[in-house]
Amino acid sequence: MKPTIVSSARERVLTGILLTSVGYFLFSLQDASIKLMVVGFSVWQILFFRSATIVSLVLAIGGRKVVADTARSPVLGAMLLRSFVILSAWLCFYTAARDLQLAELTTIYFAAPVVVTLLSIWLLGEVVPPVRWVAVFTGFVGVFIACNPVRIGFSLPVILVLAAACLWALAIVLMRKIALGERTLVQLMLNNCFFLIIAGLPMIWFWQTPGAFDLALLVGTGAVGGMGQYALFEGMRRAEASVVASFEYTSLIWAFALGWLIWNDVPRIGVFAGAILIFAAGVIIILAERRRA
Repeated sequence: MKPTIVSSARERVLTGILLTSVGYFLFSLQDASIKLMVVGFSVWQILFFRSATIVSLVLAIGGRKVVADTARSPVLGAMLLRSFVILSAWLCFYTAARDLQLAELTTIYFAAPVVVTLLSIWLLGEVVPPVRWVAVFTGFVGVFIACNPVRIGFSLPVILVLAAACLWALAIVLMRKIALGERTLVQLMLNNCFFLIIAGLPMIWFWQTPGAFDLALLVGTGAVGGMGQYALFEGMRRAEASVVASFEYTSLIWAFALGWLIWNDVPRIGVFAGAILIFAAGVIIILAERRRA
């Protein structure tokens, strides 16, 4: 009996790791597609099509029951707040995507895990041991090197990405509070209905009729983003956060690869150096938490 239980638990964890890795790969594809589209479409229109696609997929899977469950959710207010924070983060991130390389975007955005540690003190009342402060400092140095103030400076795009990282960190803290209180389809439904309404209002001024290729790209990006969200949420259900957290950094590899394949971007040495330090900061936090556990 015991070997069977151990084997089942191991398969569950491996499945969680696989789903999480797939989720971050899909998010990298989504970000690359959006970087392609922000040249011709507003961020609002991209988010509108993305949310509309995800809502359609959720309705096709869950039907009317998912709508009723969403309306009756006991964590409705918390999910709405999280949706607003995530929307703000995405607007900052995708606006900055016009002017920065994909690798630069992703590397600077990896300040988020460090910011989560800081926010956990004030919002979750956690006691942060010295080893976490070492990680915070290491990550800060990595972000500073990746930004390279001498070369690109703290320009508006860089500031927007850093703001997106801080907002995403706040969203993660909120996710920790509500993740165990609601199923994935309901979260996808509420979040993307919120985005659909908010992004739909500016369409009066920013709407541009897409051609056949652009429409396919908009819908395809939404489908990829929806599958990424689902894979990430389901992966975190199956494996502990300390196990899957480090796999977020795989998206940096995909960002380098996609940036080189699509735009012939060759990341600066500083981006690689900053990425290594930011990765080290995350590893320090993960190892410290696992040792404490």
